[in-house]
Amino acid sequence: QVQLVGSGGGLVQAGGSLRLSCAASGIIFSINDMGWYRQAPGKQRELVAAITSGGITNYADSVKGRFTISRDNAKNTVYLQMNSLKPGDTAVYYCEADVVTTNWAPPDRYWGQGTQVTVSS
Repeated sequence: QVQLVGSGGGLVQAGGSLRLSCAASGIIFSINDMGWYRQAPGKQRELVAAITSGGITNYADSVKGRFTISRDNAKNTVYLQMNSLKPGDTAVYYCEADVVTTNWAPPDRYWGQGTQVTVSS
């Protein structure tokens, strides 16, 4: 079993910053891509940022230049530094990880429980 536990959400004023963290634990052989998604009320879940095991990153256009994704492979942890936050960033943020649990099986995708980020104007 694999668990992802996220933390770091909260309430912040527009222009402020927050840092999200998400740690994977359990039976882990390796982790491929890790990422952050978000879902605002009445909207579909969307990709915010992703990072490969080698550190290659990908961002949604709406967050480029403001958000930074990083990971610590030794700790099986992914981070999302969010700066210059806007009210439009308000959403529940979910971390995800593509985890290989045995060396002969393909990766499975696991999700964190979600953390609320609210940006006030």
